[in-house]
Amino acid sequence: MSIIDGISKAFDPSEAEPRLYSKWSENGYFKPDQDKSKKPYCVVMPPPNITGQLHMGHALDNTLQDILIRYKRMRGFSTLWVPGTDHASIATEAKIVEAMRKEGIFKEDIGRDKFLERAWDWKHQYGGRIVEQLKKMGSSCDWSHERFTMDEGCSEAVKEVFVKYYNQGLIYRGERIINWCPHCKTSISNAEVEYEDQQGAFWHLRYPLEDGSGWVELATTRPETLLGDTAVAVNPKDERYKDIVGKNLILPLVGRKIPVVADNYVDIEFGTGVVKITPAHDPNDFEVGLRHNLPVINVMTDDARIVDEYSKYAGMDRFEARKAMVADLEEGGYLIKIEPYNHNVGTCYRCGTTIEPRVSLQWFVKMQTLAKPAVDAVRSGKTKFVPERFEKNYFNWMDDIRDWCISRQLWWGHRIPAFYCDDCGEIVVTKDETAVCPKCGKPMRQDADTLDTWFSSALWPFSTLGWPVDTEDLKKFYPTNTLITGYDIITFWVSRMMVAGLAHMQDVPFDTVLIHGLVRDAQGRKMSKSLGNGIDPLEVISASGADSLRFALVTGNAPGNDQRFQQEKIDLGRNFSNKIWNAMRFVLMNCEDGIDFACVDSKKYTLEDKWILTGLNTLVQEATTNIEKYELGVALSKIVDFIWDSFCDWYIEIAKSRLFDKECESRNEAKYLLNYVLGTCMSLLHPFMPFITEEVYSNLILETKTESIMISDWPKVDESSFYVNEANMMSTLMGAIRSVRNIRSEMGVVPSRKTHAIVVTANDSIAKMFVDGSAFMDRLASVSSLETKTCKEGIPVTAVTAVFEGGEIYIPLADLIDIDKELERLNKEKENILAEINRVESKLSNEAFVSKAPEKVIATEKEKRVKYTEMYKGVEERISLLSNETF
Repeated sequence: MSIIDGISKAFDPSEAEPRLYSKWSENGYFKPDQDKSKKPYCVVMPPPNITGQLHMGHALDNTLQDILIRYKRMRGFSTLWVPGTDHASIATEAKIVEAMRKEGIFKEDIGRDKFLERAWDWKHQYGGRIVEQLKKMGSSCDWSHERFTMDEGCSEAVKEVFVKYYNQGLIYRGERIINWCPHCKTSISNAEVEYEDQQGAFWHLRYPLEDGSGWVELATTRPETLLGDTAVAVNPKDERYKDIVGKNLILPLVGRKIPVVADNYVDIEFGTGVVKITPAHDPNDFEVGLRHNLPVINVMTDDARIVDEYSKYAGMDRFEARKAMVADLEEGGYLIKIEPYNHNVGTCYRCGTTIEPRVSLQWFVKMQTLAKPAVDAVRSGKTKFVPERFEKNYFNWMDDIRDWCISRQLWWGHRIPAFYCDDCGEIVVTKDETAVCPKCGKPMRQDADTLDTWFSSALWPFSTLGWPVDTEDLKKFYPTNTLITGYDIITFWVSRMMVAGLAHMQDVPFDTVLIHGLVRDAQGRKMSKSLGNGIDPLEVISASGADSLRFALVTGNAPGNDQRFQQEKIDLGRNFSNKIWNAMRFVLMNCEDGIDFACVDSKKYTLEDKWILTGLNTLVQEATTNIEKYELGVALSKIVDFIWDSFCDWYIEIAKSRLFDKECESRNEAKYLLNYVLGTCMSLLHPFMPFITEEVYSNLILETKTESIMISDWPKVDESSFYVNEANMMSTLMGAIRSVRNIRSEMGVVPSRKTHAIVVTANDSIAKMFVDGSAFMDRLASVSSLETKTCKEGIPVTAVTAVFEGGEIYIPLADLIDIDKELERLNKEKENILAEINRVESKLSNEAFVSKAPEKVIATEKEKRVKYTEMYKGVEERISLLSNETF
């Protein structure tokens, strides 16, 4: 029975990948090694939302994490990759509400408890979907450590932090201006606001003075908020308005008296220097209102409709009300003009709805005190960003940080652990499920709001390891090591993890933040549902396998840079897999009689053996350095080039003569090195393409082999296998072979046509190398006979020349072409060129043509004459050379 009888002719990812993943999982390879002498290495997965389905961003993110965790595992670390999912309050509740609406049910109809029952059912039904999809990518997470941001342990950590912050005076409840999403009907933090350029306008309005002495002109981009105006402000240094400060104006459409106040917030140079102040609907106006003790009048409902107090506009959507109010302002003589204006408008990062600034009673975290240690940790280098330029994003956010609004008007999420006494107004914050008023003994009512999802996500690096319990995992793996994430959530998540880690663990949560960019489509556009340009990673895996997808995502990848997803990369990955598989089959077919490892003698290594070993050692050295520097795309490129070019296209081809010669004294060494080099390459490639490398490794005949490549050792540089001189000589020989191949290709010489070659070199070693390597030249360059010279004397003038490092190689033209046929072809070409010359001359000698044709046309014809004349001269010289030279 042949050694390859049980090996398929082609690698089948659809069969191999699930089988191999099950093997790895069942054998416990994903779990950390319990050997206490091994250094720990920990990565926490950015938890995907339970609403989510695998997209290209997840695929890239988890591929990069898996590369690092597999690499460190092979380097001998005790590795832990913590997986998990995020409850995603806003997105999940929206999904459930939408499903209920289709049933004709609203959450208020069934109450909080019944709604949460539905939410948990939804989580159990769909929440694990993305986990199973991540497994198809080959993610080698320790699934026994899988966490969920609302599991019992993480929930306990959330309550612990909230109570601690509250007791330290870092969490407070108060009325502040917040970002309100009218669609999601909840507050969102500053980090969750995405700004987009929108076409708007400046509406220039007249506000009349109460005393009838005149009016002031101001401009606003939001006339619908006029209903909530409680003042008009001017700069105290503005001489134009010093006489009206303290006077009252009459608010158009409403008739309410409002004061003119002086405040440094107003820019004298901008517009008319007059600003309407609406404390309930603008963050800057809110601050002005606090300074001047102005009333706060909210004029909109939760879904951004005008409140009932303004009957004419009551129930209108804010944009509908805008149109109606502008029409009324114009009719009343209050509208001066409308000026088009483009400006940045805040939108909800979840649904894209325009945010409504709104004063509301919410819970906040005081961030300035907490942020300072997190800023210092990055400035000091305790945590570093890769690439370093993303530190700027981090510092820009942290240096100007505002208090964080953490309460959300949702039911799905961590409920705020605050209780209120409706009888005496007492507030109690506790980790207990219920509370009794410490003052009057009455049962207390828990706050109905939930916490911002990012509040629990901020604790992820230590809550997933068991905190607030001081577990063995926490002692061993915190701080974690590398956080891999996109640049789009540096403010959302990275900054808050840094704050939380230092506040509760007194140490940074990770030493390195590796930032990757977005995966865009082939045209460079962001993938989105609206464009319809999204690519489903699962479809790619189904068609081409996870290895091909991972290959495509890492090829050309550079930290921090966006990349284009191209089908050509998938095809290249699949072709590369086929190349590896065919190489393995060839190696095994030629090792039917086994390898005598005891008799392998390095003294029998040939020139090509020493060259491939030197190249392999260089590859191990460089790929290791690249991975350590997070240059994963560079590392993969070097590994692929070596396997495809050096090993498959050169070494295997050269080794064939020894493999096919049963009497060759170095045949055993050739078989040994083919397996050894391919096996080492599989180890280097394994973190990038885990499935095919496992399958190839398990089939190779290796002197030492573990039960899985996953738990084998990362290749080390073998200093004794650096043969620099021999490698240089082999490279010279290969350069000459490439040159000859190029000549033959350019001249269209068929492979079966053999040639003679003359090598001219003053270097005796190179001359000897060509004589010794004449078999290579014959098989790889179709050079059947070869001679060496120290000078060019006696070489035919017509011989074709190729230069290589250390000399030149000449091939007689007669060996490459049929001289008689070439002369026949040249004479026909000469006739054709002469005909063109005559045609051009005829035109240029025609006075009618020259006098009527545009100068540009005449110039073109003259250029043709020069070109054809030169071509004619060249063909004549070539004919003369071929006719007179003796071959």
